[in-house]
Amino acid sequence: MEAAIFIGLQASGKSQFYKERFFNSHVRVSLDLLKTRSKEAKMIGLCLETNQPFVIDNINPKVEDRARYIQLAKSHDYRVIGYFFEPNVSESLKRNELRAKPERVAKVGIFTTLKRLQRPSLDEGFDQLFIIRSGPENTFVVEPYRQEALGESQQSGSTHPE
Repeated sequence: MEAAIFIGLQASGKSQFYKERFFNSHVRVSLDLLKTRSKEAKMIGLCLETNQPFVIDNINPKVEDRARYIQLAKSHDYRVIGYFFEPNVSESLKRNELRAKPERVAKVGIFTTLKRLQRPSLDEGFDQLFIIRSGPENTFVVEPYRQEALGESQQSGSTHPE
């Protein structure tokens, strides 16, 4: 079985990517939909109990945010794949403006997440990592995540220059 963990800013295209790539094969677990950690835990528990592949469609900016999902999935012999949505603030702000008003995120939320965002690493327990970039005409470019190509400062945390 497989657990996919999305990592990225609000309005980076995570939910759209889910619809395009995982809708027919994986359960979507999202705090936007479930609203509480308790409901989220129940949904993940049901997926694990029934051997259902699932996607964690949250921002998951920090290593510790991702750790709970990785540890739980690994303890049930799931393969854990990470999808890092390369930060593109201008693209996220555009996508956010296209959302219906109740679904919009305050701009400050996007910038706050950017400051907290830590690049993922295989050392966290991922079996595989991919980087997702915005492509032309609302498409996505998916590439293997090459951790060794990153600078030391990017590997340890910040995804943007100070």
